Amino acid sequence: MNDAPTDGSGGKARMRCTVLGLGSMGGGMASSLLRAGFPVSGFDVNQAACARFAAQGVAIGGTPGEAAQGAECVIAVVVNADQTEQVLFGETGCAATMAPGGVFVSSATMAPDRARALAARLEESGRHYLDAPMSGGAARAADGQLTMLASGTREAFDRARPALDAMTGTLYELGDQAGQGAAFKMVNQLLAGVHIAAACEAMAFAARQGLDLARVYEVITKSAGNSWMFENRMPHVLDGDYTPRSAVDIFTKDLGIVLDMARADRFPVPVAGAALQMYLMTAAAGMGKDDDSSVARLYAQIAGLTLPGRE
Repeated sequence: MNDAPTDGSGGKARMRCTVLGLGSMGGGMASSLLRAGFPVSGFDVNQAACARFAAQGVAIGGTPGEAAQGAECVIAVVVNADQTEQVLFGETGCAATMAPGGVFVSSATMAPDRARALAARLEESGRHYLDAPMSGGAARAADGQLTMLASGTREAFDRARPALDAMTGTLYELGDQAGQGAAFKMVNQLLAGVHIAAACEAMAFAARQGLDLARVYEVITKSAGNSWMFENRMPHVLDGDYTPRSAVDIFTKDLGIVLDMARADRFPVPVAGAALQMYLMTAAAGMGKDDDSSVARLYAQIAGLTLPGRE
């Protein structure tokens, strides 16, 4: 079972935690850990984010390795496998500075084979790796109500458990090897990417029909055609607000991983492939850093439509 340091009375809140990546998701996770009483350190390349969390009591390190010095649990909330590898094994990485026997919780979305390779490399040092991609968005991260799709050894789960309990509302334990959590996350991302692209297509189609888009939203969210992504993303279109909550480029990456996995397995994913092309076209039109609902703007450009809040 978990033998992380305690607070002297059997409690687990003294486990030292580090969050690498203090953006909208990692920042929410750091806040949840602080609220639960954990000593938290952190690192981010964005100095404004570092200053904001330093003011909340997060000890900021100048590098991932410095931030994670002696940490029993390191949570990496970075973009992809390459960044995960860099914060672990790069020149200033944390693999050698985190506590012996500590656990590295990897929350980036990546291909399963990359997760397995990173886990094997870290475990050679006597440390543990938990493959734990997440879902839920920034608000749920801040509330400690994330869903995590995790896999790893029993020791990795046991050592990370106190921190996981503080950050998650739902924790799925999906296997005893790294890579299984990543595979589940890619199924989720296939669906999420397709649903957003379909929602944007439907809303642009409604605009072409001359329909009141607010009324379309009201009707569809109470009808069989609704999806979580339609309900969550289409208010961005109605408001004409494409400030990125989740950017177009996230899905050019994630659906690209899906297609790579499918090609390697000789498995057809034509719907995911069509959705990927829509994100690629949206990014090529200069909206890669904008909210993923910007796919609706691409349809509007192609069809000469006017969407709310747009000239």
